[in-house]
Amino acid sequence: MKKLNLLFIGLLSMSTIYAQDISDALRYSQSEIQGTARFRALSGAFGALGGDMSAVSANPAGSAVFSRSHASFTGSNVGVENNTNYFNASSNSSTSNFDINQGGAAFVFANNDSNSPWKKFTLAVAYDRTNNYDNNWGFRNGINTNDFVIVDNNDNELSPVNSIANYFFQYSEDPDIAVAIGDILLNGRPESRAYENVLSEFGFVHQQVFLGLQSGILGEDPNSEDFETDDNTLYRSEALGGNFTHNYNYIETGYNGKITFNFATQYEDNLYIGLNLNSHFIDYQRSVELSETNSNGGFITVIDFDNTLSTTGNGFSFQLGGIMKLSQEFRVGVTYDSPTWYSIDDETTQFLDTNVLVEENASVLGAQSINVFPRYTLKTPSKITGSLAYVFAKKGLFSFDYSKKDYGDTKFTPTSDFTNLNNGISDVLTDASTYRFGAEYKHQQFSFRGGYRFEESPYIDGVTVGDLTGFSLGIGYNFGNSKLDITYDKWERTDETPLYNVGLIDTATINRENSNITLSLSFNI
Repeated sequence: MKKLNLLFIGLLSMSTIYAQDISDALRYSQSEIQGTARFRALSGAFGALGGDMSAVSANPAGSAVFSRSHASFTGSNVGVENNTNYFNASSNSSTSNFDINQGGAAFVFANNDSNSPWKKFTLAVAYDRTNNYDNNWGFRNGINTNDFVIVDNNDNELSPVNSIANYFFQYSEDPDIAVAIGDILLNGRPESRAYENVLSEFGFVHQQVFLGLQSGILGEDPNSEDFETDDNTLYRSEALGGNFTHNYNYIETGYNGKITFNFATQYEDNLYIGLNLNSHFIDYQRSVELSETNSNGGFITVIDFDNTLSTTGNGFSFQLGGIMKLSQEFRVGVTYDSPTWYSIDDETTQFLDTNVLVEENASVLGAQSINVFPRYTLKTPSKITGSLAYVFAKKGLFSFDYSKKDYGDTKFTPTSDFTNLNNGISDVLTDASTYRFGAEYKHQQFSFRGGYRFEESPYIDGVTVGDLTGFSLGIGYNFGNSKLDITYDKWERTDETPLYNVGLIDTATINRENSNITLSLSFNI
């Protein structure tokens, strides 16, 4: 058994009052390619093209490219497959669902003054689903053989790092908060009432240490100078080091979407400029279930620990964009996406049971309580996109988009409550580039399309969330006043996902595949 002379590890993601972590920051800072079938068929490389309702979402100048008023509606079937490996355990899981992910209309108003350089202006409104969170993965009977243990300066064992017991121990070792045992005792209160009171009076860190103590997972460190007094702040895990068997389920549902209000105009024959005002909304749910067993000889041999999160929120952002025709064939585009300023509400539940509680015929902890956290705000990073397109007559086109976003700029507020977490974000996340290529060829009423994209990892280590590669293929048919388009697209990435961001930070390797079939109907108004 290997020993670590450390008092804490894995604390990058701690906040003191709230329960957020870096994965929450990243989730709401990323967006997936959604939108119309034509947009997806070109892998979203529409920044210099316009003339599509989802292109308006990518570059607000795109609506001014329409020669007539236009509307479109889109449905998509999303399939997600995960192949998971955790030590000796392997598993496969998949989800599939159908949603209406896009709808909108642009209204074109021509300028009747032939002497004016402003040829037309457009007003548009559109809905786009920017992320689909439906996903699940997990494994059974994964034997964690990472046999490091944390010891104090006298070589006394404090906690095994490969047990969920280390989650509770790490919170007890928070360098900024000393959790006095007198603050987390029952003191005659029922467990559920004490669980709620500890959160409201002291915060999330105290509440997690309370769970560890009351479940028997944590005990007082007998080497503490304040041992068996209310002033004691030193704890140790009652789970001994060795191998631990884990069953784990991670289930997500929900979505992120936006409603866009667009204004754009055409100046002379070659310049299009536009503005988007976006209203965003979040509806996200997550459930994490862990069952741990061991035969290492300690007091704690069985731990069942479940957590749920329900998040709702709304936000605002804006976009500025322009498209210029350098010639009849060449076009360039540029778009600035502002940060999104979210206002978010979280509710969590926890369920904790151990063999100690069973032996004492005690009730499980936390099961009857809902934690309602104070509202907080999240500012996601801004993004710059540059675009090129070559359009050859009415036969087809090539397009390319390059964008860059610095995920390290993501910030939670109030700043005083998220100091550690914000510092962790800037230390762990980095700027990431995205490359998108698209092509279209027209033959009579048919259009044949394809695309490719590559997205860099937003993590400095490049492996917690890996690089993404994807491709797309599509076909469309023009009926004259209306068009029908269908697209198949797929992306892949490999993630090294820690089971928890605190304590049990061993990772599961997940090979993810996301495939979509998208159908759009568009027509001139």
